[in-house]
Amino acid sequence: MNNPASPASPTSPINLADQMKSGLDAPICLTWELTYACNLQCVHCLSSSGRRDPRELTTTEAEAVIDEMARMQVFYVNIGGGEPTIRPDFWHLVDYAVERGVGVKFSTNGSRIDAVVARRLSESDYIDVQISIDGADAETHDSIRGEGSFDTAITAMENLRDAGFNDFKISVVMTRHNIDQLDEFAALAERYRAQLRLTRFRPAGRGAETWHELHPSSDQQVELYHWLLDRPDVLTGDSFFHLSALGEPLPGLNLCGAGRVVCLIDPVGDVYACPFVLHSDYRAGNVRDPGGFASIWRQSDLFAEMRQPQSAGACATCGQFDACQGGCMAAKFFTGIALDGPDPECVKGLGEDLIAAKSDQSDRSGQPATPASGPDHSRPTPVKLGARRSA
Repeated sequence: MNNPASPASPTSPINLADQMKSGLDAPICLTWELTYACNLQCVHCLSSSGRRDPRELTTTEAEAVIDEMARMQVFYVNIGGGEPTIRPDFWHLVDYAVERGVGVKFSTNGSRIDAVVARRLSESDYIDVQISIDGADAETHDSIRGEGSFDTAITAMENLRDAGFNDFKISVVMTRHNIDQLDEFAALAERYRAQLRLTRFRPAGRGAETWHELHPSSDQQVELYHWLLDRPDVLTGDSFFHLSALGEPLPGLNLCGAGRVVCLIDPVGDVYACPFVLHSDYRAGNVRDPGGFASIWRQSDLFAEMRQPQSAGACATCGQFDACQGGCMAAKFFTGIALDGPDPECVKGLGEDLIAAKSDQSDRSGQPATPASGPDHSRPTPVKLGARRSA
C-alpha cells in the first residue's frame, strides 16, 4: 500500500489539490438554491432573497436535474435558498434525491423544523441539516436576521437534539459583531450535539450594502486564524484559505473550488461557476438548455477557462500566493478588484489599498466602483417570526 503522506501517492494533498484545480468529471458538491422565497430578510443575504421567482424550475424539471446528478455520481447536493423548506415540493425532492443515491444537505433558518420533521430527519442516513446562526445570543443574531429568528433557530436545534439527530451543522457567517463569540458558538454546538461550521461573509446580494460595516477587521481575521488552527474539527469549507498567508495552512481545501469542484444552480435553472457570484459574468448556462447540467459542467467555455492555471498577477510580488492562492474570487469581484489581484481582506493589507483607490476613482468619475449584484428579490418589509424556545 502506498504511504498517503508520500509525494508520489495519488492521494497525497498536493496531487489531490492539483487534480481539483483542473476540474473533476462531476462536482463533489453542487449548491442548489431551490427558491428565492424566504420568510426572513437577512442583511447579508447573497441572493437578496424574499420573493419567489415565478420562473422557478417545476417539480418535473427539478427531478430531471436530480436524475442527472445521479448519473454523474455527484456526491451530495447542498440545497439552499431563500428558505428551501418553503417550497411546496421540498420534501418530495429531498426524498427523490435520496432514493437515487444523491445525498442531501440543506440549509435552513429552522422555522419549519418542528418535532415531527426532526424525527423524520433523524431516521435518514443521507440527509444532513444546517441551521443558520449569526449570533450566540438573540441581540446579535436578530440584528442580522430579524426579530424572533434566534428563538426560532434554537427551537429547531432543540428539536433535532431531542430527536437524536447528532452532528447536524450550526452554520455561522463571521462578522465584525460575532467574531468575539467564537467560544460561545463552539459551546452552542456542543450543547446541541452539533458540528460547528464557520463561513466567510461575501459582499454579494444584500451583503454588498453591508460588507464595509460588517466584515471582520484585520485584527479579528488574525484572531479567527489562530482560533481555527487550534480547532481543526471546526468546518470551514474553502472560506478562509486567504488567511493561510499568515503562516501554517488552515485545514481544508485551501483553494477556490469554483467551477472546479463546486458550482451553483439557481431557482430558475441558471448555472454559476461560483456559489457566491450570482452575476451574468459567471453564468455558464441553464439546465433547461440542450445537454442539461452535465453539458454545462463538462463543456462550458466559462468552466474551461476557470480550470486553467491561475496567474499570481499582482500577488506575485508578495511571495504568499502559493499559501493563499490570491484569495476569494467572489470577495474580489464584488469589491471591484481584478481576479488576479489581492483578496480585499488580504492579510498584508494590499486589498484595502486597492479598495480605497477604487473608491477615490469612483468619486472622481461618477462611475460605480463595484459590479452591481444580481436581481433583488427582497420583500417590501422584513418578516417577524413569532416562535419561542421550548421549555
